[in-house]
Amino acid sequence: MYAFFEEAGKFMAGRIMSEAESSAQVELDSGKRVKVKSAYLLLKFDKPSPAVLMSEAAALSQSIELELAYECASDEEFGFGDLAKDYFSANASTTEQVAALLRLHEAPHYFRRGSAKGRFRKAPAEIVQQALLAIEKKKQIQAQIDAWSAELMAGSCPAPIREQLYKILFRPDKNTPEYKAVVEASKSSQTAPLDLLQNAGAIASAWDFHWQRFLFDLFPKGTGFPALQAPAIQDELPLAPVQAFSIDDSHTTEIDDALSLQGLGTGTVTVGIHIAAPGLALTPGSPIDQLGRARLSTVYMPGYKITMLPDSVVQTYTLIEGRDCPAVSLYVTFSEDTLEVQKTETRLERVPILVNLRHDQLDDRITREWLEGEDLSDHADVPVSRATLAFYWRLAQTLKARREVVRGKPENFNRPDYSFKLDRASNDAPPTGEETVLIGTRKRGAPLDLMVAEAMILANSTWGQWMAQLGVPGIYRSQASLAPGVKVRMGTKALPHAGIGVPSYAWSTSPLRRYTDLVNQWQIIACAKHGATAALAAPFKPKDAELFSIISGFDAAYSAYNSVQSSMERYWTLRHVQQQSMDELDASLVKEMGGGSWLVRADTLPLMFSVMGAQGLARGAHVRVKLGEIDLMALDVSGTVIAHLDADNPVDSDAEEAEEDDVLPAGPVTIAVDLQDSTQSHEN
Repeated sequence: MYAFFEEAGKFMAGRIMSEAESSAQVELDSGKRVKVKSAYLLLKFDKPSPAVLMSEAAALSQSIELELAYECASDEEFGFGDLAKDYFSANASTTEQVAALLRLHEAPHYFRRGSAKGRFRKAPAEIVQQALLAIEKKKQIQAQIDAWSAELMAGSCPAPIREQLYKILFRPDKNTPEYKAVVEASKSSQTAPLDLLQNAGAIASAWDFHWQRFLFDLFPKGTGFPALQAPAIQDELPLAPVQAFSIDDSHTTEIDDALSLQGLGTGTVTVGIHIAAPGLALTPGSPIDQLGRARLSTVYMPGYKITMLPDSVVQTYTLIEGRDCPAVSLYVTFSEDTLEVQKTETRLERVPILVNLRHDQLDDRITREWLEGEDLSDHADVPVSRATLAFYWRLAQTLKARREVVRGKPENFNRPDYSFKLDRASNDAPPTGEETVLIGTRKRGAPLDLMVAEAMILANSTWGQWMAQLGVPGIYRSQASLAPGVKVRMGTKALPHAGIGVPSYAWSTSPLRRYTDLVNQWQIIACAKHGATAALAAPFKPKDAELFSIISGFDAAYSAYNSVQSSMERYWTLRHVQQQSMDELDASLVKEMGGGSWLVRADTLPLMFSVMGAQGLARGAHVRVKLGEIDLMALDVSGTVIAHLDADNPVDSDAEEAEEDDVLPAGPVTIAVDLQDSTQSHEN
């Protein structure tokens, strides 16, 4: 005697070995014996054997037409045997009864479970109809997935997948047919998703991949601005008795800062630091403010930038030459001999801008030698006097030296700053990735750079202290010490910045480019207008939750933008290596990475990468490296040391401090397409 029964949701059959009132012991074909409750026994039979029964019944069940079975079934609760008799014949065989049970069990959209095992009820007709529509829709979706998958494997990317490409790769809804088609095609073709999509033409180029990913992550609604008109400044501003000048590169349109000098040769000199004043016209919560708060900073990359504010707004408030421009001005009076600060004053005024100097056009002429009188060249075409620039050079060196005393060690400018220039007619549109790139160098601490840098540090520190004294909150950057691992943090308290060597530091000098600076400018304007009662009038009050929200958003955005800039610079550096057919580079060992590899810094390019073959050499050793294949998708290249060029040279201390910021993590591009419950990567 055999028994057919349900065990843990599965149907099984076997020989009955023993039987009691409440249960039976059944031996399966596998030899395993199971104890089955009597309520779970569905059928007893003598033939065929269990194995034959299960095989024949499973095959026969698929021949049962569900629509016909639904029509044949009773409107009342019924057993599977009843359906078998109605569907097959009054003498339905054991195989036919089991086939009916299997078919009933796998069609819950037609038949619901009844009050006991093996009992069923017909589902309501409207439910059946809905279920059939859903099944048909599912079939159609699967057919679409199969078709898209076939297209991908054939080297063509369907439009719906192309349109959602970066969502599929980095932030997918894994239930969408587009995502499933990529997974199915990757599995079927045994091709990594990124390689599959590249082969199908979904990714036009490595540059396009990085650019589109950047837009998807940070500008999903595009980089354009709505049409907004910059409001006029309503304040009656006095005209400053100065002739100011700015110092920027030739591509700068957001001219935030300018300098002036009064009293030279009198024993007491007054330095003017003049900052563009959008804060006099824009108000927190206004439409233009909302644009700035959404972006939080201008995004820079080689050959292109995405501004924080619309160009029409920028041009309204920028410190352009030949115009009397509204400004928040800090005047610092110094003893001309000792350069000790005698007093400071902040004014809201209109400042005549004499000229916008461009350092890339003047660096080769405004040199240390020229400023210090060793080079007697005339340079009559420089519109700012040598005496004025020489004073600023002397002041900048003095201010830097004083900060370094507080800092505890000098700032090291041994490594150059690199500049990127793409050979194209205009920088108004994004690059294509195919432009020829020229990489130039500028020595850190060049005179014009240092003049501006020290003036801005002076302004940011002075205004930060002033806001704190008046009880007006601001957004500060602080660093507790120069100990390893101590990071720069942002907050609302005026705390020391050990890395710069100042008692407090509030970014305030770039309100057209950084949202934190615009916020601080609103607070500084309140200080200038209201003095001791500024805390009551300032837009942001002490412990204002809005300030903390701005800090949090800015931190995240600024970090993301810096990462984009680093990635794009790395892309163009690797393109430069390709374009110049470089197969070897000289470099210095920076850090041992384990496994026999070292991180090196190229001597003449802004490039750090890993090499093998440096075993036994010390940190700082100078080596020649044979480059391997460049992977522009992963922004990666590696190399092998082929020569040791000289004795060990210690890496400068500033390089140690900046090391974490300089190293762009390179290697596999992690995507979110999950083939086997693990993150897939594009391998080199």
